[in-house]
Amino acid sequence: MQTVINPTTGQHLHEYPALDADVMQARITAASTAFRHWRTRSLAERAAVLNKVAALMREQETELARLMTLEMGKPDREARGEVLKAAGCAEHYAEHAEAYLATLQLSSDASRSYVQHLPLGAVLGILPWNAPFWLAFRFCAPALMAGNTCLMKHDPHVPACAEAIAALFVQAGAPEAILQNLPLATEDIAAAIRHPQVRAVSFTGSSSAGSKVAALAAEQIKPAVLELGGSDPAIVLADADLEQAAELIAFSRMINAGQSCIAAKRIIVEAPVHDRFVELLHTRLEKLQLGDPADPTTDIGPIARDDLRNALARQVDATVAAGAHCRLGGQIPDRPGFFYPVTLLTEVTNDMPACREETFGPVAVVLKADSAEHALAIANDSEYGLAASIWTETARGEAMARDIEAGQVVVNGLVKTDARLPSGGIKRSGYGRELGPHGMLEFVNVQQVWVGPKQE
Repeated sequence: MQTVINPTTGQHLHEYPALDADVMQARITAASTAFRHWRTRSLAERAAVLNKVAALMREQETELARLMTLEMGKPDREARGEVLKAAGCAEHYAEHAEAYLATLQLSSDASRSYVQHLPLGAVLGILPWNAPFWLAFRFCAPALMAGNTCLMKHDPHVPACAEAIAALFVQAGAPEAILQNLPLATEDIAAAIRHPQVRAVSFTGSSSAGSKVAALAAEQIKPAVLELGGSDPAIVLADADLEQAAELIAFSRMINAGQSCIAAKRIIVEAPVHDRFVELLHTRLEKLQLGDPADPTTDIGPIARDDLRNALARQVDATVAAGAHCRLGGQIPDRPGFFYPVTLLTEVTNDMPACREETFGPVAVVLKADSAEHALAIANDSEYGLAASIWTETARGEAMARDIEAGQVVVNGLVKTDARLPSGGIKRSGYGRELGPHGMLEFVNVQQVWVGPKQE
């Protein structure tokens, strides 16, 4: 049984049954059967389905957003934004799949030779709770447009969101079983990955869980894409626009109550501007309102689960004990629900827990660097390599991007995921790419075709 606690109140919200082995088998088989027909549909026919689903999301924005607010505590305006972003993702792939999947003509000794991009079959997506709609469509929109079918194993703490996503495809009149909800108990996920009719796996989540998924997929010789944890650096150099940097770094760190893989988690500031930047950041953070995520004036909602809040509190306490200074927040409030206050830690060094571990919550940590070279060394001194930002003169930032060990680098802007651009990490942040043309090609057969006769 998937039991959900409302993180705003700490009270029981609802529960949904997990699938037993027979129903799991039936749904996987249905996805495999559906693939035989879906793969033959034209790109225009597939696009029509995705566009209808997107239109329904836009029509049901309020209701769908409410599910996220209830199940994982996302503030209402952020939840609405996520619904619209997911709809935009579906529309993007409906429009651009033809170009992304275009046949590539290559010269050889053939009369004609080319590469075409063909679907694989039923693809399993194992998804987290922190962006239930966006991450689902980031997985399914390109996979479906490529001609695959999708099995969505969503996080057990957002079962109503998962059911709503599957229901959108039914409402849209999509061919049966091209996208199915697969609410499995954790102990049953391995069987789904090993199932012979599951042809590939997409996983978003922690590095520890990702390593297990990777091992299982490799055991079966199945392709996998992993988007895992991050401890993303934001480098602020002495020539940066400090006002803009403070504004967008504060936003990046605190969106979704800080529960984002690509949030700015280690803010590395060059010494000459360190104190001024800390003041600017402090001023912005102390204005943020902690409260009921259903209230439109709330900036920061609760942490999704009590165990996650306790882990965050441990990281903050251990970092302070190691010598950091807590300038703001840092104490669990005496109120119902799983709230944690906006927290600002300074005098942090890269060997402290808040830097060595991924912090998933509204905790900003600031480190001081002696120089740009020192800042870059601190940024790369991490087992993670998901995303990074750098704030400096534009040409200098672009030059430094080549030396940053991350899958995504933003110069003088907000780190975010965008359906038009590939996203993913290196090191323990995972492998493979989602989104953009590169993400579209992760779950296809890149098939070479050689047509004779041979040319001399």
